Amino acid sequence: MSMQSIRCLTPVALHLPPGVPESPSCPRRHTLPASEFRCLTPQDAAGAFEIEREAFISVSGECPLYLHEIQHFLTLCPELSLGWFQEGRLVAFIIGSLWDEARLTQESLTLHRPGGHMAHLHVLAVHRTFRQQGKGSILLWRYLCHLGSQPTVRWAALMCEAPLVPFYERFGFRSVGPCAVTVGPLTFTELHCSLQGQAAWRRNSC
Repeated sequence: MSMQSIRCLTPVALHLPPGVPESPSCPRRHTLPASEFRCLTPQDAAGAFEIEREAFISVSGECPLYLHEIQHFLTLCPELSLGWFQEGRLVAFIIGSLWDEARLTQESLTLHRPGGHMAHLHVLAVHRTFRQQGKGSILLWRYLCHLGSQPTVRWAALMCEAPLVPFYERFGFRSVGPCAVTVGPLTFTELHCSLQGQAAWRRNSC
């Protein structure tokens, strides 16, 4: 995919779900935007991996995506990613790809199926110095809005450990049962979110 096809999102005022905290304001310095949401490029891969490695390796010993896999997805489907930059610095991101089956499988961890209608969210990560500020919630909301603007994407899917299920349910995800994917000793719940059924009200709140 050519770099010209990568979409940049203009920040707009958000109306977030109840209970989702607002992000603290950040003063503008120099000429960089104080806060910017845009799709990632392969040049952002190293910075994204550093955030992800610190967030996941220390907890589970595994990363959802390693550097070469991040580069792979940001080359094939950058429009299914979203980064939050503050004064030019990547502080949080989501990376996804398309999948063309009803449920996630081990293959869905590494493949992008362009004909699919389900966006598989591989990873959501926030830089350690920006955690506990509601940034993950705001970014996920913006990402679902971004997916909802793509007519061919009808569903979002992800897998997570049981303690995280309530977090994703706040954004319209619903459990469809245990996920067939395992990573070492880790097991996951698979969650899906319809982007069609909620498109109208989500579009009005983005």
